[in-house]
Amino acid sequence: MKTNSNLRKIEKHRLKQDLLRKKAIKSGVNLIAPETIFLSNDTKFGKNVTINPYVVIGKKVRIGNDVEILPFSHIEGAKIENKVKIGPYARLREGTHLMSGVKIGNFVETKKSTIKKNSKVNHLSYIGDTKVGKNSNIGAGTITCNYDGIKKNQTIISDNVFIGSNSSLVAPIKIRKNAVVGAGSVITKDVKENSLAIERSEQEEIENYKRKK
Repeated sequence: MKTNSNLRKIEKHRLKQDLLRKKAIKSGVNLIAPETIFLSNDTKFGKNVTINPYVVIGKKVRIGNDVEILPFSHIEGAKIENKVKIGPYARLREGTHLMSGVKIGNFVETKKSTIKKNSKVNHLSYIGDTKVGKNSNIGAGTITCNYDGIKKNQTIISDNVFIGSNSSLVAPIKIRKNAVVGAGSVITKDVKENSLAIERSEQEEIENYKRKK
């Protein structure tokens, strides 16, 4: 009896997804390999939207015009404006707002964050409880350290900011306009406009070092 009940649920889900896919295609959404794409009935699509294989779109998602979602991405509770590119392997969680021209790349996760026009988070990053300004670039491996064990804290990254790869931004923190954060830094204090912030331990080198056998 339990097996039959499960089979009925699976079939019901399959039929529902088929209807949602057909509805999306009819409205002009370009689904590549539609049988691999999973949609929600409250998703709102703009014009010229392309969704590649193995994408899951959860509840409360709004997608603007000229948007492309690359394979293996998962999106829920997000507002995506025009000319945005997402993925592959991106995860957009609830409270994400991507403005026009934003690029979210592979293995990037966002949560409760607004990313303004033409900013990029291209590789291997976590952006949570964050506001990113216009034309900013977040380097590979950057994380916002938003949770202190008790509460979530906010990171503010202003316009035209460059965050070097493998940086940790310890919230609450503000990176002001035109600032640069050097790669490999752990930033714990606010960074002024037009400044370069670097935090690294001194490199040591032992000459003629012999490995233990």
